[in-house]
Amino acid sequence: MLFRKKNQPTEQAPMDLEAVMQKFDRESNVRVWEGWQKVVITCLLAIFSLFCIYVTLFATWLEELRLTTFVAFVVCLAYFVYPAKKGKQKVNSMPWYDIILMICGTGAFLYYAANAETIIQQGSRFEWYQIVIAVLGIISTAEACRRSVGIPIVIVASGFIVYALIWGLHNPTFAGKLNYISSYLFYGKEGILSTPINVCSKFIVVFIIFGAFLERTGIADFFINISNAVVGGFSGGPAKVAVVASAFEGMVSGSSVANTVGSGSVTIPLMKKTGYKPEFAAAAEASASTGGQIMPPIMGAAAFLMADYLGAPYSDIVVRAILPAVLYFAGVFITVHLEAKKEGLRGLTKEELPKFLPLLKKAYLLIPLILLVYLVSVTQRSIQYAAAIAIVAAIVVSAFNKGNRITPKKIWEALAAGGQGMIAVAAACAVAGIIAGTITMTGLANVMINGIVALAGNQVIVALFLTMLCCIVLGMGVPTTANYCIMAATCAPILINMGVPAVAAHFFVFYFGIVADLTPPVALAAYAGAAIAQANPMKTAVTATKLAIGAFIVPYVFALNPALLFIDVTSVFDVVLIVITSLVGIFSVSASLEGYFLRRMTWYQRVICLIGGLLLIYPGLITDTIGIALVAVSVVLQLLTQKKSLA
Repeated sequence: MLFRKKNQPTEQAPMDLEAVMQKFDRESNVRVWEGWQKVVITCLLAIFSLFCIYVTLFATWLEELRLTTFVAFVVCLAYFVYPAKKGKQKVNSMPWYDIILMICGTGAFLYYAANAETIIQQGSRFEWYQIVIAVLGIISTAEACRRSVGIPIVIVASGFIVYALIWGLHNPTFAGKLNYISSYLFYGKEGILSTPINVCSKFIVVFIIFGAFLERTGIADFFINISNAVVGGFSGGPAKVAVVASAFEGMVSGSSVANTVGSGSVTIPLMKKTGYKPEFAAAAEASASTGGQIMPPIMGAAAFLMADYLGAPYSDIVVRAILPAVLYFAGVFITVHLEAKKEGLRGLTKEELPKFLPLLKKAYLLIPLILLVYLVSVTQRSIQYAAAIAIVAAIVVSAFNKGNRITPKKIWEALAAGGQGMIAVAAACAVAGIIAGTITMTGLANVMINGIVALAGNQVIVALFLTMLCCIVLGMGVPTTANYCIMAATCAPILINMGVPAVAAHFFVFYFGIVADLTPPVALAAYAGAAIAQANPMKTAVTATKLAIGAFIVPYVFALNPALLFIDVTSVFDVVLIVITSLVGIFSVSASLEGYFLRRMTWYQRVICLIGGLLLIYPGLITDTIGIALVAVSVVLQLLTQKKSLA
């Protein structure tokens, strides 16, 4: 579900953006098909989308048959679409070894599909040739994931499998271990065909198709323009536009890098023109775009997975995600505002700003999104049904947006784009299932839990910090959906074991898995923004981490005080109090890191502000009181300094 800008000011710009996407986003590095070959591949992708819609809405197939057929489609198309390595691709070229891998992988899953009932009745007794088929299926799936997603997640999965082969299992022979692992991960329900791929095939696919249709309505331009009209005129306006627009786009997008390149192609040049340093401009866009993954109602498709893991209604997850997301974007917004004030940056002129009232006439473009949320949350319709109706609504509303009408040709293109978008997500979910299955098989989760609990003692704050480090490391270079699956299997149980409510634990690990897109050394979103801004990548990543300070603070807030997630709420006052203290705390920490409040701060003012902000974030009457007092002291010092300067 990518938002890409088509109205660039020069012909060279789109080529540059395409190069950025290919460098930092594996999904954009595709084979070049032309002529009848392109028509065939496009038809296959569109047929895959139609297949997913039909199976999701109407079919009542055996689960093993449905999932293996789905993965067979994914593996087959992955080799047609993605080459073995990055770089310039020959037109209409597919090496012989890719064809062999594709046939082996697709054939393995089709074999399972054709013999599903027999294999289920076999139990754990498998013939040698069935083990060979399982190994081929696992290897081809991992390679499809490497091509479409990247190598980090495959390295993690390989590491867990090696652990299982050498230390994790106690079978006396290597062959026995290999047989057990292969059959467990391929034929069982705890490996490739586990929760991630199940949720992907049932829920996520229809939302990816919906995103492809929604993109063609022109809603991305609407988000950019409406954000410009609302906040573009304030000091440092373009950076604030980036924050607001990325929050909007994040509601339906599933990629931090795609968000950064999509809206960043417009906002980053404007920020630089306004006076922001290149590193700050790129970091502001990257931090806001990464925040799109935590923005309800879609949350990078993790909302559906979280609902399934927790056994909670999807609407329940969406509601709990609202306040943390608002606090995160408030933190980014505050920081870009303070930077603008510190550097004396202006906003856009009246001539540069779009007129607000004419833009309101295009508010009908929001109808598909509003309808989607209404059907799921209010009428309690199934997620699949709501997404299907929203797709129809997107086609209808596009008829009123001249230049973006979804014609029959565009419907076919949207189906093909949706099919292509599903490949990477599904491949990542399949490999995430391998990781989760290996952890379950070896009992590694208990080892990690016991290790961190022993290190933390009875201190929840220490367990939270250690879990945060695990999430950031494991989440580097891993897309949102697979990222959350890994965190849910490895890190969430640690916090639950320490007494953190299950919902808060899952939200905590999800947030810090996403933060890996900004955190050096593998900060893909920050590096993509730096490429557009022609900025230093590492400086951009460090600045983006500072800007996204809310993502490092908010999870601690709701883990230590779950009222922010509407858990164990005794009164509305509890929620209001935690929101206010968190906002003031985030503001204080942001001001300290930025070194500016009413004016530039001295080092000791920054220290006082930082300590006060951190105390406000930690729940408790004493810490809140001391925190407010310290923040008040820093405000008074700023006022006195300002008064002295004016005198």
